[in-house]
Amino acid sequence: MTHSARLTAHPLDAPREPDRDAELVTRLRTGDEAAYVEIVRRYHGSLVRVASAHVRSSALAEEIAQDAWVAVLNGLARFEGRSSFRTWLFTIAANLAKTRGTREARSMPFSALARDESDSERPVEEGRFQRDGHWAEPPAEWRDPERRLDSSETLAQIERAIAELPEAQRAVITLRDVRGLEAEEVCEMLGISDGNQRVLLHRARAKVRKSLEANLSRD
Repeated sequence: MTHSARLTAHPLDAPREPDRDAELVTRLRTGDEAAYVEIVRRYHGSLVRVASAHVRSSALAEEIAQDAWVAVLNGLARFEGRSSFRTWLFTIAANLAKTRGTREARSMPFSALARDESDSERPVEEGRFQRDGHWAEPPAEWRDPERRLDSSETLAQIERAIAELPEAQRAVITLRDVRGLEAEEVCEMLGISDGNQRVLLHRARAKVRKSLEANLSRD
């Protein structure tokens, strides 16, 4: 993990190519099966990981992703392009996952859960982070190349730390720092305010970094 605010994106993520997405959507509207195969190949893994931000079971996340593709095909005629195809697609998956996650956990709606997490937790150590989420002073271990984790171990530790976060924080950091979505997209997808999104992201980043720092210290 670098000193930047965002985590490294998964290497299998599709690059951002809005024009290519638009071309594929146009072909998909005509029933082009090759376009469907390509767009599934580009985004299926990301859909599963978006769903995983809301549900614990990998099997359920896969099921939600499959349901999202069915919803995409059924709703394609209503897609007007007001947002990017990627945002529309991820919003469908997030909404399905939130519904299933709430049903499975018999819990409060996501927006209420997000507010509860923002209000109930103690603030993070503000002095250790800049307003944009960067370290004010990186951990000493990160400044010593011989003590840094290799990339695969770092990624595994990040994934473990994210998996242990409360649901709302896990969802926001997954969408912002792993999927690379903008704040506006995340607020739209999750139905939360920008302020709520920033608090959840800041706390999630702080916890992930604390976990990495503890791991480095043990090494």
